[in-house]
Amino acid sequence: MRAVKGAVLSLLLDAYQRRDKVGLITFRGTAADLALPPTSSVEAGARRLERLPTGGRTPLSAGLLRAADVLRAERLRDPARRPLLVVVTDGRATHGPDPSAAAAHLSGVASVVVDCESGAVRLGLAAALGARLAAEVVRLDDLAADSLAGLVRAARPAA
Repeated sequence: MRAVKGAVLSLLLDAYQRRDKVGLITFRGTAADLALPPTSSVEAGARRLERLPTGGRTPLSAGLLRAADVLRAERLRDPARRPLLVVVTDGRATHGPDPSAAAAHLSGVASVVVDCESGAVRLGLAAALGARLAAEVVRLDDLAADSLAGLVRAARPAA
């Protein structure tokens, strides 16, 4: 979560200069929450990121569906803006339906999946989600907050 917070703050600093927006959806327990509505405000982002809860079950489908809703609303506000979805997950959906159906709602959205699965036995679930989203998949072990932000900048869809 530290890497995610650092990356979001780094992206917000960049977004302010580029007139982009950064949002954050967290999913835990039984629901997904819009922790940071799309914004270019570094101050608003820093305030909201201070109190991000973690732990509990993982309703991955709820998170993907919430992302689809937020991106749909942003597309209505600014049809010229090109979204980029970044999903940081181990791919395990420990609550709710299989995320495959939810991933279909994000068809055509440029995506990056950051695989945070750890341990000796890897199930490859994040990579499978990445394949469903036609996303670039990168292991969290290979990234720091700076390089996650750099990866996102490099993956931005063309306008």
